[in-house]
Amino acid sequence: MDPDDERLVTKEDKIEDVRPKSFRCEMHDKSGGEDGPPELKMKEVGVERKLLKNGGLTKTVVKHGTCKHPKSPLSGDEVTVHYTGTLPDGTVFDSTRDKEPFTFKLGVGQVIRGWDKGVKTMRKGEQAVFTVQPQYAYGKAGQPPGIPPDTPLRFDIELLSWCSVKDVCRDGGVMKKIVREGKSWETPKDSDEVKVNYEVKLEDGTLISKSPDDGVKFIVEEGWLCPAFKHAVKSMKIEEVVVLMVQPEYGFGIDGREAKDSEGPVPLNATLIVDLELVSWNSVEIVTDDKKVIKKITKKGESYEKPNGGSTVTIKYVGTLSDGAIFEKRGLHPEDPVTVTIDDDQVVPGLEETLATMKKGEVCIVMIPPEYGFENEEKQCHLALVPANSTLTYEVEMISFVKAKDSWDLDGPQKIAAAAKKKDQGNDLFKKGKLFFAARKYEKVLEIDSMNLKALFRRAQAYSAMMDLELAEQDLKKVLESDPNNRDAKLEQKKLNKKQVAHRKTEAKLYGNMFARLIKMEEKESKQADKGLANLPQVPALINPAEVSVQGYNQRVTVCPSHAGC
Repeated sequence: MDPDDERLVTKEDKIEDVRPKSFRCEMHDKSGGEDGPPELKMKEVGVERKLLKNGGLTKTVVKHGTCKHPKSPLSGDEVTVHYTGTLPDGTVFDSTRDKEPFTFKLGVGQVIRGWDKGVKTMRKGEQAVFTVQPQYAYGKAGQPPGIPPDTPLRFDIELLSWCSVKDVCRDGGVMKKIVREGKSWETPKDSDEVKVNYEVKLEDGTLISKSPDDGVKFIVEEGWLCPAFKHAVKSMKIEEVVVLMVQPEYGFGIDGREAKDSEGPVPLNATLIVDLELVSWNSVEIVTDDKKVIKKITKKGESYEKPNGGSTVTIKYVGTLSDGAIFEKRGLHPEDPVTVTIDDDQVVPGLEETLATMKKGEVCIVMIPPEYGFENEEKQCHLALVPANSTLTYEVEMISFVKAKDSWDLDGPQKIAAAAKKKDQGNDLFKKGKLFFAARKYEKVLEIDSMNLKALFRRAQAYSAMMDLELAEQDLKKVLESDPNNRDAKLEQKKLNKKQVAHRKTEAKLYGNMFARLIKMEEKESKQADKGLANLPQVPALINPAEVSVQGYNQRVTVCPSHAGC
């Protein structure tokens, strides 16, 4: 074995037992015997084991840890210990047993190397004796007068507690010490809404700000109070409690802040101490590709499965207007839950799109803009009249759903029937002028039958009417490639060509006017600059050292004779 090999012993390595042979049991002390594999023997009370392959550090467990979770501190964590240090002859040279425990940051050189390597193998409540060779203690120099040169030391250490300390932004601006571990493994995203409790203080303990008793809610990306909040909560788990040390650049900057309402002033360039608890959060998800329909999940659903097109879903929901008035309530007691088929236009498009993103048991609140609601139509609903161009809010619970067959599982007649149904729905929407949703229905048809010429033609018409001319051209090209004599497609192509020519002329005029305005602006700026130069005072030519009277000034100017032009 390499005498300089200071790697930690792992479960893949054979762990050398350093007990005298008289203390060994040949029957039970073999690797993988009755008392388990080597990695489990590391926990045995009273057994001295090597922690480093070169023998520079050994550990004897005196008392097992009390923590339910078998976790150990990592480099950068803040640990608190009681310890007693002794020389080989038993002389005590240092101890905390009759004073306050010792707290230090692990793995950053605040203590001897043997401590950094040994304490990270301990668990909360564990007590162990470490034998540390000189190269991992105070070396050849020792630490006079208590520790002679080149002396191995023994430390009886009890790990009382430890807190994880993390550099949240990786620049030292926000340091996070975990006081209470959170639940689950998930952390909030930028778009999520979080609820927190907090206290913000200066380093001297002066209170600056405190959350209300019921906490505060905010969108992560938008932040709260100071920049540190949005960075910190993205690193936290639900119910996690932390203490943050916040440098000015993530607090209130070099200028600080004056007192505001009930909150105290922040001095110039102040470091903040923040007690922060992540109480809960609601995931916020984008429903539609254009990001206009967004849902906030208030209760997570089961598994990962979601409805597909044609699924039958059983739901409860309440619809409200911007002023809070309820216009529709379905499936709530005493009424039975409502059954809806996705893609059958039984609810407004925005709600239908939302249902396709939900899991069984999920509850969400979705905000739907007019274009995904009743658009510019006035609509009499069950409980109230919905004005034209209203934004709608729905709280929806997905009780259950039965998925429809995917298109690849349909047989020939089923595909024809499904495609015909969606095409008819698209035609109905097209006639009503709802071109965007008509195009979406035709897309559903093409998912089932990619060369359905009628769907391609209708979608081209919808795209053309919406001035998506390139997409319209692509669809018509496919139709004519498959059916060169298609009269309707040829006529539509001519109409499209005229639109494209007119569109190019409009663009050319628009950009031409834009460039003309830019040229005029440049000419105007140039004339103003020339006029300004013409108005500058005239300075006489300088020959040799001279005294020059500049117009408007009475000042002597000496010019270097060898650099009259400088």
